[in-house]
Amino acid sequence: MTATALDDGSAPGQAAARPGGMTAGQPRFDDVPLGEEWHSPLYAMACRQFARAADVLALEDEVRTRLLEPRRSLVCNFPVRMDSGEVVNYTGYRVQHTLAMGPTKGGLRYAPDLGFGECAALAMWMTWKCSLAGLPFGGAKGGVRCDPYTLSAGELERITRRYTAELLPVVGPDMDIPAPDMGTSEREMAWFYDTYSQSVGYSVPAVVTGKPVALGGTVGRHDATGLGVVFSIESAFEELGWSLPESRFVVQGFGNVGSVAARELHARGAKVVAVSDIRGAIANPHGLDIPAVLRWVAEHYYLEGFPDAEPVDGEAMLELDCDVLVPAAREEQITEHNAPRLRCKLVVEGANGPTTPAADRILAERGVVVVPDVLANSGGVIVSYFEWVQSHQKYSWQALEVQERLRTQMRSAYDRVRATATDLGVENRTAALASAITHVSEASKLRAIYP
Repeated sequence: MTATALDDGSAPGQAAARPGGMTAGQPRFDDVPLGEEWHSPLYAMACRQFARAADVLALEDEVRTRLLEPRRSLVCNFPVRMDSGEVVNYTGYRVQHTLAMGPTKGGLRYAPDLGFGECAALAMWMTWKCSLAGLPFGGAKGGVRCDPYTLSAGELERITRRYTAELLPVVGPDMDIPAPDMGTSEREMAWFYDTYSQSVGYSVPAVVTGKPVALGGTVGRHDATGLGVVFSIESAFEELGWSLPESRFVVQGFGNVGSVAARELHARGAKVVAVSDIRGAIANPHGLDIPAVLRWVAEHYYLEGFPDAEPVDGEAMLELDCDVLVPAAREEQITEHNAPRLRCKLVVEGANGPTTPAADRILAERGVVVVPDVLANSGGVIVSYFEWVQSHQKYSWQALEVQERLRTQMRSAYDRVRATATDLGVENRTAALASAITHVSEASKLRAIYP
């Protein structure tokens, strides 16, 4: 591994302080400090956000130590026989951030650049997301380092089933409950559910959420994250006195989150002027016909070539003139480099970690309001919780009941964040994290340390 600079500018080998008290001068293996394998730029970003909120709360050092780093982590390497007959080794991860709140909860991500640090950061954010939403879960995240778009259905099934088998010691309906994430869907959750159930000898629908409805999934789970983003936008607009039909939106990402958010905004009369996917972006200053865009993508898979719109560079679309920017793609999309050029008044984060701490400061100085990810995109885990409850109760809810319960919990979380922001005199992200951390730290202190 090549020596690289640490976050504070020091080089490996110097005695620079690291989160958790370890210094760079301590024993290392291949330039990674022993016991800190999850450190990465994304994890460092999550730690900086945590530290900011912890400072505002004057959180005790003991609680900081307990909440900063993951409680449990699993890395597995497993062989899979491909369609060609070749055997390929894949790497899988599962990180459980805290066990203080109950079972852990979080998605399974299939991506070619997935790493331990990314899973650790996302697990930490999931803890705050669950806490803010009032769910009895700690955060978790995991997945397999692979490119799902280059694999056949048979190869994906074999990867999923083998990965599930590797996770058997650490997952269960009251231990750790996975769900879909980037690169996975209800299909992979069905395979996960079946593999786990086959291993114990009976059906365990509560072991995973985001399942097909025929296997005990919840109506509306697919749309839940995108719909939750729209509910957050409605709450912000009500507070700001804005009108959806008079507002212009740019939505980055046209997957499960972005496409649903764009569809629901269009249905409410809003003008969606640009959307993007992995191949680029399309824009129309007069507003895109989102139902037509959805039909085009269903037929052609990508936005590229859609008529009645102009192609736009994927990065440049973030800087288009609009009232609201909804980053619903990947992490670290809004940085110190493009934050000064954004021409929106409000950012509502549909993705996890799309805005870096440096960009947060710039947006705050410019008066751009941010509705943070741990609030705005919590709809998915909220409805996953509903599904988990229904799986345990062996009782299903109607679609309208699920939607109204989601709206109620999203509104409650939004109001809690805004009240905390006012009380502490901080911006929304720090307020959201402070509210969540307060709840988790109280639970951690009450459970004490065993033995």
